[in-house]
Amino acid sequence: MRNLIAFLQRFRVFIYFAFLQVIALSFYFSYIAYPKGQFLTSTWAISGTFLSWQNDFTKFFHLEENNATLQQENIRLRKNQLSNYVKISSQLIKKHDTIYKQHYDFIPGSVINSTVTRRNNYFTLNIGTDQGVGVGMGVFSDKGIVGVVYMTSKYFSLVKSVLSENSNVDVEIQPSGLNGLLKWDGKDPQRGSVIGISSDIKLAKNSLIYTRGASGIFPKGIPVGKVEKLIPVEGKPIWNVVVKFAQDYRAIQNVYVIKNLLQEEQKKLESNIPIEDKK
Repeated sequence: MRNLIAFLQRFRVFIYFAFLQVIALSFYFSYIAYPKGQFLTSTWAISGTFLSWQNDFTKFFHLEENNATLQQENIRLRKNQLSNYVKISSQLIKKHDTIYKQHYDFIPGSVINSTVTRRNNYFTLNIGTDQGVGVGMGVFSDKGIVGVVYMTSKYFSLVKSVLSENSNVDVEIQPSGLNGLLKWDGKDPQRGSVIGISSDIKLAKNSLIYTRGASGIFPKGIPVGKVEKLIPVEGKPIWNVVVKFAQDYRAIQNVYVIKNLLQEEQKKLESNIPIEDKK
């Protein structure tokens, strides 16, 4: 107690000054509008900055969960698109969607490894046969096509990218409706080519290119890219249609594997085509 009294006596002038200063500042900020506003604004700004940091920090740790939720929402919306159904009746009955049958289902996954600099490139996904993935299924992202499942294990899948030597995706150029095959020459991972377009046809730059859906691997209408330029193929009456891919294959994170619910029926029917007609 004696030490406390000695301390107060020694610093009584400073303590008295600090006390008066607090009272003066309290009156100043309480009754004068501009300083009060500035003080509150500064306080809110500081608080807002800390809250923003807290929010960003929290979002970082929930990023994977939020991505999974978003993928499920995208699947739900895509399933409800009319292009995902085939018509099974001509009757105008809409109750319970009885005139349409679901054609495709979608399995969400994430890319955990990838290549883009080889002649044949692959993506590794964190989903496999336990999630319903099978060899030959198409894969796409929210921006465009990715490739076809090449190999599977119980929990992982290997996808052969469209950035491959034997990539042959049937595509359609809009609004002209012309059909061709998507190819890649092994050079630029951001560009490919559509072959099979006659050189007597004029195509507008930036015409959009989508999957045609003929093979059953990809549904009709998945984005592929846009026409960048036309190059004549030497000795052939066709264009090399240079395509700027919609998807940057160097930065893929989340994808969807396509399960064609009617593919077996299509394959069974097409297996009856005579060999000479297939040629």
